Amino acid sequence: MKQTVFRMLDEAAKQWANDPYALRKTDSGYAPTTFAQAREKARQFGAWLISRGYEKGQTMAILGEGSPEWICAEFGVMCAGLVSVPLSIKLLAEEIPFRLNHSEARAIITTHNQLEKVLGSFSAVDHKGIVLIYLDDDPAWGRDQAARYGVTGERFMGFGEIVESGRALMEAPGSTLAARLDSIDEATAEDDVITISYTSGTTGNPKGIMLTHLNYWTNCHDAVALFDGPYHFRTLLILPVDHSYAHTVGLYTALVCGIALYFVDSRGGGIATLRNIPVNLKEANPIFLLTVPALSGNFMKKIIQAMEEKGGLIERIFKNGIAAGIRWNGDGFHKPPFAVRLGAFCPYFLAKTLVFNKIKKAVFGESIRFCVGGGALLDVKQQEFFAALGVPVFQGYGLTEAAPIISSNVPARHKFGSSGVLAPSLQCRIMLQDGTEAPRGVTGEIVVTGGNVMKGYYKNPEATAGTLRDGALWSGDLGYIDDNDFLYVVGREKALLIAEDGEKYSPEEIEEAITTSTDLIDQLMVWCDHRKYSCALVTLDSNKVQRLVKAKGIATAEALLEALQAEFYAFREDSKAKKVQKIWIPAAFQILPEALNEKDGTVNSTMKIVRFKVEKVYKDLIDYSYTKEGSVTLNERNLATLKAQFKLP
Repeated sequence: MKQTVFRMLDEAAKQWANDPYALRKTDSGYAPTTFAQAREKARQFGAWLISRGYEKGQTMAILGEGSPEWICAEFGVMCAGLVSVPLSIKLLAEEIPFRLNHSEARAIITTHNQLEKVLGSFSAVDHKGIVLIYLDDDPAWGRDQAARYGVTGERFMGFGEIVESGRALMEAPGSTLAARLDSIDEATAEDDVITISYTSGTTGNPKGIMLTHLNYWTNCHDAVALFDGPYHFRTLLILPVDHSYAHTVGLYTALVCGIALYFVDSRGGGIATLRNIPVNLKEANPIFLLTVPALSGNFMKKIIQAMEEKGGLIERIFKNGIAAGIRWNGDGFHKPPFAVRLGAFCPYFLAKTLVFNKIKKAVFGESIRFCVGGGALLDVKQQEFFAALGVPVFQGYGLTEAAPIISSNVPARHKFGSSGVLAPSLQCRIMLQDGTEAPRGVTGEIVVTGGNVMKGYYKNPEATAGTLRDGALWSGDLGYIDDNDFLYVVGREKALLIAEDGEKYSPEEIEEAITTSTDLIDQLMVWCDHRKYSCALVTLDSNKVQRLVKAKGIATAEALLEALQAEFYAFREDSKAKKVQKIWIPAAFQILPEALNEKDGTVNSTMKIVRFKVEKVYKDLIDYSYTKEGSVTLNERNLATLKAQFKLP
């Protein structure tokens, strides 16, 4: 039998027919959509799409918060033979058109919170007849908003209205729509594309990752095998569902093992959503959670803060218990010496009994067993802390191009600091620059082969050829495999910035924006690797800076640094510069004492910056950017550099 998402959906609708699949918060509490209902609504939506003339292979974007309707909409797109293009809710209005134009989307499905942003992007969309499908249950309000942008009539449709129309069309005497949906299912091949997921690219041109039915089938079944069949688990899906991690491990894997997905209440917008998480956690009472370092780090910070506020004996029991638990667990794989465990036994188990179990219940609910960390590399301190607390966070590693799971720590086998054991169906090699495979423990590029590897980049054969070679995915990430078969990811050759929460962005876009608005900067590298903010390293055009000093009568290094800071951030007010999301704008920049050069490998023969080399050579300056003093541009190191370069007091 074919390994397709159609089959996964059909089997789930039969095996778990009346079990809750996706649950949305309403005024009356969480309302479930069962597996059978999800399939039925998806087919009704698909029938409507077919009736409107949409054809196999056409694309339809989805931009909205996770919900049962989001799931049914994507599956409906699939049922009609179309391709889903899930987009991030964090996109700016000006970032949406490229993705819609490049994917040639015929329609976009969106929500109350995202409607105005989506409508604001339409003026730059090539397909002027693009249809807007509204997911939430207030379509009358949505119509009024859309009319202000000239989106009227059948260009605006409510999802609930469409589903009802699709149902009526399927039930009409002589209707062939059900049979047509079945024929699309039967004609679908395992390597047919089901989603195009856009990741950040360079100079505003992100790449569209084509994932197939087989990609999702393989990765979902790998996830179930890794975690030993998490059947009938519950989870609160906090992460955005457009991300490959939540998309696969949440929405699709749930089909394989009957997982109930509770969605965070997003009514009221972003701030309200964050406030709702603690309440929704208690309501959902999850057995496991999908997290990213920023989320688990926030949990950790609040737990420690709450214990410190209690003070006294409770605080001492808690802190001694965490320290003892870390000693007791060791690295999670190798059991610590008996003497160490004996010394940790009393304070650890006292804390578990008196404090830890109460914390777990108060924060995560009564049923929590573990969390799975993805999106970014999880700090070892977090892994040790949560393991000691009794809610281990199992770090994994993946790429959207791999659908996304490549490896993960799991309850039965884990080692803190590693990215876990490999997914069972794939093959992973560590390749050296000379083309040979690295021995155990030696760092090289992570190369993956398997049914989870993407079909390629949409309409981008050059990028595809650079990443897929003989069916293998060359990740661009550096790592090694140890003697216990654990994968360690130690660096990223790819240029993408990676925030604490795993969100990624192209540094070239920011660098282009900055250099568009000033000619004083000679070389520039923006950097962020799982940190709270971005920073930058710059070298200056000495001649132009000297002219600035003379023209403005600058007499001190401090005055010059203030002028340079104004130049660096001038792009924010420059209408010609590319718009950059606020969260990615560097908080500070550090001035390098000399130019990047071929001698130290920081630039190559074509004078392009070699990012991972710069990171190594100037690690101290990057680390300095995350100290209190270095977190602002007006710092002592920059002043000292300017005094030396321009002979200023």
